[in-house]
Amino acid sequence: MFEESKYNNKMSKTYEVFQTELSSLRTGRANAGMLDIVKVDVYGQKMPINQLGSITTPEPRSISIQVWDTNNVALIDSAIKKSELGLNPQVDGQLIRLPVPDLSEERRAEMKKIIKSMGEKCKISIRNIRREANDELKKLLKDKNISEDDLKKKEKIIQDYTDDQIKIIDERVAAKENEIMTI
Repeated sequence: MFEESKYNNKMSKTYEVFQTELSSLRTGRANAGMLDIVKVDVYGQKMPINQLGSITTPEPRSISIQVWDTNNVALIDSAIKKSELGLNPQVDGQLIRLPVPDLSEERRAEMKKIIKSMGEKCKISIRNIRREANDELKKLLKDKNISEDDLKKKEKIIQDYTDDQIKIIDERVAAKENEIMTI
């Protein structure tokens, strides 16, 4: 039997991933979530920084990482430098300071493009989930497990949910762009 909740959950999860990626983008204010996308190669696996130390934002324009294991300091330092965050870590023993510089006009325009691209990728994923749901419905119709009317009703429900998700994504993209352009 067809369960639209399965597809609604998939779309919601896709949006959650998009939210996480967006929150990792640098706006100009320090935010511990910026480091969520940085993975450090330690103990034979890639781990997020928050599992290797305490992350705090003591000032609006700086992030501090208190690394728990001294051996990981250099690894975290190099992972941050390799990331596309544009941050320059300052190591002081087991403490890593990350000053968050102001965004230049050029970098802001670049960030807007990145945000739009992230939004587009998320919308494509949502549409792929809709297509997957519609394919399943057509298969059920072909196998005579649902009627033509049921097919139309279910397709409309899936389409409405897809439209809602895309509208939410567009609003979130616009809000993040405003946040980036605000000096």
